[in-house]
Amino acid sequence: MTENPWSYGTTTGHLTGTNLIGWRVEATDGHIGKVDKHSDEVNDAYLVVDTGVWIFGKEVLLPASTVTRIDLDEHTVHIGLSKEQIKDSPEFHSDKHLADQQYREEIAQYYRTGGPFPGGSRPA
Repeated sequence: MTENPWSYGTTTGHLTGTNLIGWRVEATDGHIGKVDKHSDEVNDAYLVVDTGVWIFGKEVLLPASTVTRIDLDEHTVHIGLSKEQIKDSPEFHSDKHLADQQYREEIAQYYRTGGPFPGGSRPA
């Protein structure tokens, strides 16, 4: 991850203003879902990924720094995390969490270290 977890890395291919909603999301070891929401605001960029039935409809908040590559032709966002890391990540509730700075710092810490998250388990 980059120094600021809420910013895209310079080599990801991210183009400000690109609507990523509905794009396929790939972890390092396979498909995890689709982008449900996103922000490309400076120092506040993130993806909300709907994992669908893969982990029972869980949505996860991924800081922009977890993005390793955006394929504009294939409409695919590649994440530098495994399925297990994403599965073990904190659950996201947009009505509670988008404005909650403490939650966002905990999210950033989870992805900086690979866990643990309060109430969750550390990825294997």
